[in-house]
Amino acid sequence: MDFSPVKSFLLGARASANSFLEGYEPLVLFSTPLIGLLVASTLQSVISVLQENGVKATLIGLFMSFIKLVPGVKKYIDAEKQKVVDQLQSGGNSKRENWRTELPGAGLGAGVLDQMKEEKRKDVAWQGKCSGTVYIGGSEFEGHFSLINEACSMFAHTNPLHMDVFQSVVQFEAEVVAMTAAMVGSKTKSSGGQICGNMTSGGTESILLAVKTSRDYMKARKGIKKPEMIIPESAHSAYDKAAQYFNIKLWRVPVDKEFQADVKAIRKFINRNTVLIVGSTPGFPHGIIDPIEELGQLASSFDICLHVDLCLGGFVLPFAQKLGYPIPPFDFSVKGVTSISADVHKYGLAPKGTSIVLYRNHDIRKHQFVAVTEWSGGLYVSPTMAGSRPGGLIAGAWAAMMALGEEGYLENTRAIMEVSKKLQKGLEDIPELFIIGRPDMTVVAFGSNVVDIFEVNDIMSSKGWHLNALQRPNSIHICMTLQHVPILDDFLRDLRESVKTVKENPGPISGGLAPIYGAAGRMPDRGMVQDLLVNYMDGTC
Repeated sequence: MDFSPVKSFLLGARASANSFLEGYEPLVLFSTPLIGLLVASTLQSVISVLQENGVKATLIGLFMSFIKLVPGVKKYIDAEKQKVVDQLQSGGNSKRENWRTELPGAGLGAGVLDQMKEEKRKDVAWQGKCSGTVYIGGSEFEGHFSLINEACSMFAHTNPLHMDVFQSVVQFEAEVVAMTAAMVGSKTKSSGGQICGNMTSGGTESILLAVKTSRDYMKARKGIKKPEMIIPESAHSAYDKAAQYFNIKLWRVPVDKEFQADVKAIRKFINRNTVLIVGSTPGFPHGIIDPIEELGQLASSFDICLHVDLCLGGFVLPFAQKLGYPIPPFDFSVKGVTSISADVHKYGLAPKGTSIVLYRNHDIRKHQFVAVTEWSGGLYVSPTMAGSRPGGLIAGAWAAMMALGEEGYLENTRAIMEVSKKLQKGLEDIPELFIIGRPDMTVVAFGSNVVDIFEVNDIMSSKGWHLNALQRPNSIHICMTLQHVPILDDFLRDLRESVKTVKENPGPISGGLAPIYGAAGRMPDRGMVQDLLVNYMDGTC
């Protein structure tokens, strides 16, 4: 083949280029590409920031950064932020002044138990007064409480890390995982028959592990080195924590008009670096179930992972289905679901600090483990984030599930689902309030276009209730538990009175947090809100 025309063309092109460039100094020729690279890199960084934060947030952040350069402005802003933090911590600092900072010279012996009982008496009355928090019904000194306490005490000194020693606890964990897996579809043909998992310290750790595992699994399968995940804005903040811990880019997508995950919106964010999308059943803020089947189809079509957050619903929805409630598919029976988290310490009525993370198969779960081969302490492998784990909590979870059985969970589910429906009916009878979306389970959120809902929350707090304040839209919610079954009428009565009080006498009450919540929701500089939260936490723990 004759390459002479090509050679001729290349030689001509070189001659033309040399002729064009010979009028420039060598320094210009050397520096121009470097400047071009610098400009391109800067533009890429700016575009990345704009994509991640949005134009508005980016401009506000830049504006605030420049404003703080003005002498005295930063000092003034910091002083105002500290005032807010002090108000959030009001009452707490005075109590901390009397907290012990050193060991007692002489040990208290068994007398320490008397001191603990005295301190416990100072806790606020929580029985039936808290959103979620305590899920077991009745008195904490009898019934199921007493059973759990004894089970935990019996195995208080055990640690499943030493599986050759504490074989009973190892068995308990395996059975708790297997029983939970059976509740969420492991026995269905479509699950693949390989569902496996581990116990964790709570929903946050379960989510952290699912995210870490999904990241590493997708790296092994598809070579993804710059992982991204996409979540609805209603998804739990544990995903933000996971993104920070595991260096994953997080895309938080607005929900649809029904406050469900917007599948079409999520679809637009999927790219070659996406490792995980997320659905909640139900979501913490509004108690609404995301469309898991549609998310599963999306995950399958792009060959990415789908985690379903069942931390609230894991020990309710399977039984609600059996009771005939209209619950859409949500578990491993749905194609595309690769992992599920479910808290035993919520509606499973187990001791605090017990949750489950499950995977569709062992190939996925293997990426959860950490194996160390070069440690001088020997060969090491650990299944979860903790090394040593409290066997007493595992035993307590096993005891709870075995004591209640399917009949017990069915009975409890019927009670809390019915009281939740009665709550919704009661809220509908208060004209100043409206319910957020259509709650599917036991979490009910409500807001108002007539009164300041945060002022209502402050009045409720003064009556001893502990509810959760939400944003976007401004609202509050209550997570119904067995503690609320006998006192629903009391709650609705106090709520009606609180709404009436705020309507007749609008304005914040002394010591109330309504102004802070309201201001935080309207504050355009979210970085400043983040600073407030960090400073508050730094002075609290």
